[in-house]
Amino acid sequence: MPKSFPIRINREGLPFIALFGGASLLLGFLAPPLGWAGLVLTAWCAWFFRDPERNPPARRGAILSPADGKIMTVGPAVAPDELGLADAPLTRVSIFMNVFDVHVNRVPADGTVSRVHYRPGRFFNASFDKASEHNERQAVRIETAEGLDVAVVQIAGLIARRIKCTLVPGQEVKAGERFGIIRFGSRVDVYFPDHVRVLVKAGEKAVAGETVIADTLANAPAPDDEGGMG
Repeated sequence: MPKSFPIRINREGLPFIALFGGASLLLGFLAPPLGWAGLVLTAWCAWFFRDPERNPPARRGAILSPADGKIMTVGPAVAPDELGLADAPLTRVSIFMNVFDVHVNRVPADGTVSRVHYRPGRFFNASFDKASEHNERQAVRIETAEGLDVAVVQIAGLIARRIKCTLVPGQEVKAGERFGIIRFGSRVDVYFPDHVRVLVKAGEKAVAGETVIADTLANAPAPDDEGGMG
């Protein structure tokens, strides 16, 4: 992965950084103050596409957050039809990524990819609940070693118009591995069986590839304090 900057940069960002940099040079010749402003924007673009290393916990049965951001909701929801899961509600954890969060997405659980499906759609604000149903999205279904289905859905937002996913059916994956990116603010939903213990609550901050959002091997019921499953 290119490291032309002090921080690791995701490959998807290189064309944008080059565009911002070229425009800054041109503006610098025409009007130096605009050139300096362009360099600031170029630096911001590079920072936006940062791709830091993460250290997934060595914990069997862990379901990790696939995205950096704020956990918006934790509660029951029916998974998208294209995933081929049951019509009954599953547990859904929704994470919203604003423009200041890392936008590289990571695999939530060890297992085998059983389905990958892209669905075009609208571009509502990703913080709205209707975005899960109506927005453009990329859905992935993973079968874990324990035989459970875990799904992760990348959802485009108001200004996020590009979803990148590198996974293919039959691929073996490890929790914490990079699998894609969504440009410029968006949302990621994770679905898993409702008997799985949830370890996070709405309002908390999640770190992709490190924050354990659920434990498939825990037998205790999910905590319900402070509306954690609301």
